[in-house]
Parts: sequence; C-alpha cells; structure tokens
Amino acid sequence: MNVAQIIEAKREGKELDADSIGQLLAGYADGSVPDYQMSAFAMAVFFQSMTKDEIVSLTRAMINSGDTMKWESSKPAVDKHSTGGVGDKISIVLAPMLACCDVEVPMISGRGLGSTGGTLDKLESIQGYRTDLSSDEFRSIVNWCGCSIASASEKLAPADRKLYALRDVTGTVPSIPLIVGSILSKKIAAGVDALVLDVKWGSGAFMKTIDKAQQLAEMLTVVGNELGTKTIAEISDMNQPLGKMIGNSVEIDESVEVLQGKGPDDVRELTLLLGSRLLVAANVEQDVEAASQRLQTTIDDGSALKKLAEMVEAHGGDLNQPRERADSHPVTSMESGTISRINTDRLGLAVIEMGGGRKKIGDPIDHACGIEFLVRIGDKINKGDVVANVFCDAKLAAVATNLVGASIGI
Repeated sequence: MNVAQIIEAKREGKELDADSIGQLLAGYADGSVPDYQMSAFAMAVFFQSMTKDEIVSLTRAMINSGDTMKWESSKPAVDKHSTGGVGDKISIVLAPMLACCDVEVPMISGRGLGSTGGTLDKLESIQGYRTDLSSDEFRSIVNWCGCSIASASEKLAPADRKLYALRDVTGTVPSIPLIVGSILSKKIAAGVDALVLDVKWGSGAFMKTIDKAQQLAEMLTVVGNELGTKTIAEISDMNQPLGKMIGNSVEIDESVEVLQGKGPDDVRELTLLLGSRLLVAANVEQDVEAASQRLQTTIDDGSALKKLAEMVEAHGGDLNQPRERADSHPVTSMESGTISRINTDRLGLAVIEMGGGRKKIGDPIDHACGIEFLVRIGDKINKGDVVANVFCDAKLAAVATNLVGASIGI
C-alpha cells in the first residue's frame, strides 16, 4: 500500500476502491499509518467528499478494525443516535421506554462535542454511574435489564476512535462522509438490528441548514441499510433548546420528570416519535400509532422509570440519590417584545463557560451547573421578566447570565 498515492488520488477527486480504503484504515488502527498522513487524507475527503460506495467501504473498514458484538436474545437489538443538540436528553428517556417493549437496547453514547452536551457526561452526574464498561459488562447489563448506555469499548471500531480525535483538531468535523463513517461504525459494530437517527439542524446543531441535515440523513440511511442494519432517520429542529434544562444533573432531573408523566411536551413528543419509528423498523409493532401508544403506556404505568432506575443501579449508581445543583441566578429581559430567534449554540457555550462542558480533552466537568431556559420562540415578554435561571458558582454568574441573555433575539 502506498499511502501517499491514496491521499493524492483523493486530493484529485478520484474514487478510491474498497481495498485501498480498507488497507488505509487498518494501517491507521494498527499504527503503521501515522497521524500526519491520516490528517491529510481527512482533509482531502473534506474538500473532495466521497461517493456512496466509498463511504460504505470507509464505514466497513472502521467496523472491521476491531471487535463486533452479537446478541443471542430472541428480541431485536435496537439503538438511537442524535447528531447532537442543546438540551438533548432523549436517549436517557427513550432507552428504558424501549426496554419495556420487547427489544434490547445496547446504546453506545458519546461525550459533549462543541456546544452540544454528551449523554455520558449527563449520566455521570449520577453518583457512581460507570460509563466505561468492558464488552462483557455491557452485555451482562443488557441481558439483565434490557438496556445499557455506555461508551464504546477500546476494541469497538478503534479506527474511528482515533480518527474522531484527529478530526476534532484538524478542522474536518463537518465532513459528511467522515460523520457517516463515525456514527455508523460504532452502532453497527455493536450488533444492532435497527437504528433510528435524530439528525438535527439549526442554531444549536452542527448542521445549520435543513438542506445539509437532509443530505446527512439520506447518506446515513443509505449506508446503514447497505451494511445490513435497518436504518431510518428523522430530521428535527434545534433552533431552540430541547426541553427547559441544559446541563448535566439538571437534564437527568428533567428526564426523570418526563418518565413521571411531567416535564416538557417537546421532549416527550420527540421521544415518542423516534421510539415508535424504531419499534416499527424492528418489526415489533405494525404502525407508529400503536407503537407510540405502547411507549406512552410505559410512562403511564411507571415501568419506564423503574427500568431507568434498574439500569442506573446496574451501572453502579442510585437514581434516587439527590443530584448536585449550584445556586440559582436569574436572567431578566432587557426589553419588551416577541422572541424571534434564539442563539442555541450560545446557550451550550454558556454551560461550558460555567464548567459544565470541556474546552479541551481531559477537562473536569462540573455536573452541578446548568441553565433552566424558560422561553420559546414566539413568546411575548416584558422588560424585567425572568427568561432563564442559571445554576453556577457566584463568581461565574455575571458572565453566564450575560451569555444567556445575549442568546435571545427580540
């Protein structure tokens, strides 16, 4: 394999064959292809993109770079993935609901990236909750309670693990071929039968326009299905936060409220939409109406909340243990009018400034900070109205409240 020739071919916009892509990714996984060459390849892909066949080959090579899992249960194994948003706690609500509906949910999740929060960071605000499971531990929890939310083990799609970190520091995160390969390789390696993708667009998403989101959704579904996993996608709006709570422990609290039959309607509705489509894709239900009602029943009878508590206990945590929340500081409107826009990215960045996210790899997380965002686009407000509450250390309150206030356009 001549790595330089592969890079040059992609730089010139030529289509690469499956063998070239497979050898390149295998070499990167075993260390024989250095970071500087893979960086050059990633940038060539960023500018020249890839055909559908190339993306299939890329994703397959990432899957084949490590172990794959198989599930022995007669129940279908299903998963859900979001491309990232602000206030997005859907996985925490949906996984236990699905586990009450004759499917198993081996959910591989990630940490915060940019202004978007990470499911693993949120779950780690539950004291004792472990996300770094071995494959055997992961399998054992899924077999016992029907669902587990954990990080990918080092043996699952290791080529993606390395390339993901490289993309983050080389300006190649927004590349659709690389996004598709990264998302699908981990999910398919985890052995799921059906996968639903929540592709977000707007001010709080990586895809700022609905056209870009549609392109990504189409490629994800085409490639996922070609690789043998039933894959469907929903496009959802991230021009304002999902729910009211943004942060870590505060989003766990809001997830519990939703499973108690309370909480914000938008969180419940999107959860039911994604879950019902997934149950139909897995051939557990015949239509989305019946599937949605079945999922709603898991909230109404308390079984989904009980299932979440079981999963948390299996991971070493206690859902009933009170979670930390920092002191509250109100954000008031500086003028009267109708809210016309929300800079949702800025809300996510405000949480990072408070310590609730990372500015660089390895930064500690303050799980106690966050935002309660009280308004929506179209709301009429008066000068002096409280539009949000910020939970943070007093010395950070001025910066945080200013960032949150500046996110609202009237």
